[in-house]
Amino acid sequence: MSVSALLFGAIGTLAETTELQRRAYNRAFADADLDWVWDRDSYRKLLLRPGGRARIATYARDAGDQVDAAALHDAKIRHFEALIASEGLAPRDGVVDLIAHCRAESIAVGLATTTDRRQVDAILGALAPEVRAGDFDWIGDRSMVEHPKPAPDIYRRALDDLGVDADHALAIEDTPESAEAAIEAGLDIIGFPGAAAEERPFQPSVLIVETLRPRLLVMGRASGRKLAAQ
Repeated sequence: MSVSALLFGAIGTLAETTELQRRAYNRAFADADLDWVWDRDSYRKLLLRPGGRARIATYARDAGDQVDAAALHDAKIRHFEALIASEGLAPRDGVVDLIAHCRAESIAVGLATTTDRRQVDAILGALAPEVRAGDFDWIGDRSMVEHPKPAPDIYRRALDDLGVDADHALAIEDTPESAEAAIEAGLDIIGFPGAAAEERPFQPSVLIVETLRPRLLVMGRASGRKLAAQ
């Protein structure tokens, strides 16, 4: 089955941001005079729940604290923007070559994330000129759907807007939870786990890779919707 669209499913499939995100959260908490400190191990566990605002709200409820989750998340984004502006970002292995291959082969490239648009813009700005917003035919964000991941809404919106059937699209995801969204939308998936999900299991139908390569776009369907890189 030919691939007409490649959908990067998260900002984490483009660049490794886990540690910068964690530090940004802790700076936002300190600004708000909260005694919360998310260390590396606890943050990895917190990432099992997609969505920054929901993550903050759940943590506050469990800690018995009253907070404005939206305001805290906005502060976190400001700190994240400042961190990547000062420390920079690099594309993950194979991202640049894979996007270039898609452009050369007239394969549509999308970014089907449900993170805040400010974070999307900040990351693409930091990755330029190696990866630029103009490299994508479609870019999603949280404001575009009613339900964020793990709901499949953003993938369905991407497919509709691009005019591509799920049978002709391939998704790249960096966490098992976000991969569930692509599976429910009917897409085949490449698992490209980042630092926070390296040892966590994806569904058996997901092909796991450490580096993205153009040959991954040549795939076959077997029973159970398993991917087979040719």
